[in-house]
Amino acid sequence: MDHALELHSVLSALTPRDLPRLHLTIRAAAGGDRDAFARLYADYFRMVHAILLGRVPRRDVDDLVQDVFLTVFTRLKSLREPAAFGGWLATIARNRATDHLRQTREQVELPKDMPGGDSIDADTFAVLDIVRQLPDAYRETLLMRLVEGMSGAEIAERTGLTPGSVRVNLHRGMTLLREKLEWK
Repeated sequence: MDHALELHSVLSALTPRDLPRLHLTIRAAAGGDRDAFARLYADYFRMVHAILLGRVPRRDVDDLVQDVFLTVFTRLKSLREPAAFGGWLATIARNRATDHLRQTREQVELPKDMPGGDSIDADTFAVLDIVRQLPDAYRETLLMRLVEGMSGAEIAERTGLTPGSVRVNLHRGMTLLREKLEWK
């Protein structure tokens, strides 16, 4: 995608009143303001979580979210256009997932009698595996909506997609998901 066209889609997704607030928050965070960075983290955590959940094993997602935001914290000064923050952050998350999957690590199984949190239903993992097979645009928007509970407007604002694109991605993604679930 042409960089100018991508920037235009990001800018058009943000309302005029959001741009100055986002710009100020990013500049403050880049200058070391921890409260401003905490606001960015709170606003964009669910988007990053959904992107990673669609690409890496569930057990690794929380650690990778932290890695992504650490990277953002250290590179924020290099962001030239604050309005492009959502797309820039999503790219960092996708790249971190790819890097993580390239690493080969031996996995050690924990004992079955080890105490822990509530177990996740096997059907949930089966559905997540099906969602992971969907094209990126559908996968990410579905996970942001269904897992993270983000509204269509929130998804558009965070990712830089237009509200219409988000609606189309959600509709097409749900259609594909339903088809795949029926075949299972």
